[in-house]
Amino acid sequence: MHLLPLAAPAADLSDRELEDLYAYPADLDRPWVQVNFVSSADGAATAGGRSHGLSSPADKKIFALGRDLADVVLVGAGTAVVEGYRGVKRTELRAERRHRLGLSDVPPIAVVTRRCSVGPESPLVTDTHVPPIILTCASAPRDRRDALKAAGVDVVLAGEDTVDPRRALDALAERGLRRVCCEGGPHLFAELIALDLVDQLCLTVSPLLTGAGAPRIAEGVPSPEPRELRLASVLTEDGFLMLRYRKA
Repeated sequence: MHLLPLAAPAADLSDRELEDLYAYPADLDRPWVQVNFVSSADGAATAGGRSHGLSSPADKKIFALGRDLADVVLVGAGTAVVEGYRGVKRTELRAERRHRLGLSDVPPIAVVTRRCSVGPESPLVTDTHVPPIILTCASAPRDRRDALKAAGVDVVLAGEDTVDPRRALDALAERGLRRVCCEGGPHLFAELIALDLVDQLCLTVSPLLTGAGAPRIAEGVPSPEPRELRLASVLTEDGFLMLRYRKA
């Protein structure tokens, strides 16, 4: 047994130190997937139907940092709707950080949707600095795909009857988007686990017990085997744990 050092208080780290801690590997030649989640101490992914009730200022700071360092934000359509997604916003810190790192002003949001259920009236399309990317499949209704294309959306077919996460990630990489920040939801996370596509998990554990009823952070497709991770860092603030795991 190895004793781990005490978790570092998040407030003791500067913005630059946090940036270095959570940085993506340099010189990527393939998609590299970081997944961000918050859960209660008893494993719930939501409180009152949304993740917001589990979060904290420190968790929100790490969440924003994940977007700042990424080429693209990946999310399932269900989560995008429930959480009220819009395009990533420009902030002074985000602009400075991304300019310094040689990244675009803001990352696009890539939405996984088998039925192409995000319409051109969605805030993801109407309230954004950069057009979203819709990752869908050939069986999605053509009229929905055409309406999104007419609205300037990049519509990508990443499968026939369902969205293949490998093909979706390859399509993002073809667009130069290799630093992938996945924000859920649980079904998309389960698919990534099953295919062994998760490189890093940033998990905030909230000091709450929500009881039965809420989903876990991974739901749906079972993995053929457990995926081993190694603990890379631990931060804490106000009883919240910010854990960072990397693929072993």
